[in-house]
Amino acid sequence: MKAVRCCSKTRTVRLEDVPAPQGEGVRVKVRSSGICGSDLHMVDAGFPIAGTLGHEVAGLLPDGRAVALEPLSPCGHCDRCVMGDYGMCRAGPGMIYGVGRDGGMAEEILVPQRSIVALPSSVRVEDACLVEPLAVAAHGIRRLALDGNSRVAIVGAGPVGLCAAALCVPHASRVDVAARHDAQKLAVEKLGASLEPEGEYDIVIECAGTDIALVQAAQLCGPRAQLLLLATYWDGVQLPAFEVSMKNLTIHASAMYSQSGLARDVDVAAQLLGRYPQIADALITHRLPLDAAVEAFSVAADRKAGAIKVVLEP
Repeated sequence: MKAVRCCSKTRTVRLEDVPAPQGEGVRVKVRSSGICGSDLHMVDAGFPIAGTLGHEVAGLLPDGRAVALEPLSPCGHCDRCVMGDYGMCRAGPGMIYGVGRDGGMAEEILVPQRSIVALPSSVRVEDACLVEPLAVAAHGIRRLALDGNSRVAIVGAGPVGLCAAALCVPHASRVDVAARHDAQKLAVEKLGASLEPEGEYDIVIECAGTDIALVQAAQLCGPRAQLLLLATYWDGVQLPAFEVSMKNLTIHASAMYSQSGLARDVDVAAQLLGRYPQIADALITHRLPLDAAVEAFSVAADRKAGAIKVVLEP
């Protein structure tokens, strides 16, 4: 079968013929696999990925049912797993499909039953790869004291920032998003949020992962506001500590996803995608076949040209 692999020496991706996955688990015929900003970073940084890329995945079961995937295979018995925080499993990156395990930028993937995410009937499998980034946002936002009176600002309008907006709009009095590019601004409007945050906010969500974005986020916080760090900080950033301390801000850091009680973040995300179909329309800007993987990565890296979420469709 065909699969997208990362060549760490040349810092590029390439399409290869590889054996179909074998062993125990559920076989999923991939129908959509999103290119994440972390995929772009790992390729550009020459991250040593030995297998197939892709952790934003949806496809069909052998019986034809459409599903999304929670791309994790936690050990299930370490202290974090026992507490329900399996996204922080002591197995580390080795449990993540598309990083330490063969991912879903391929024609098929083999995963444990626990990774299967049921989809509402209204969700198209071609859109369901968005369940994973929506779950990232859901995981962070459920830690916040968000209610109908909350004023929310989001700094950064990439896929995770837009997912955060989609989650907050139905539950806040106002959601304003700082977006750089025209395609992002259009997506913000499609999601029912507004542009150009100004003034003071009860909740600020930082989704860009830069020093400048963190400074802007702290400036937008009102006294005793909540600041959620939802970006991935690959190179480290400087926290505007004076503003943080003088405003008595509460900082929440978040990554990955897990569950709260019996509800997994991925299941919440799947239901959200079913309830608000405009999310897929707003986020997915490009769809390319698996054969065009090299081109797809090039498109995904060019935000100025209008890319938000680029999806490979085997």
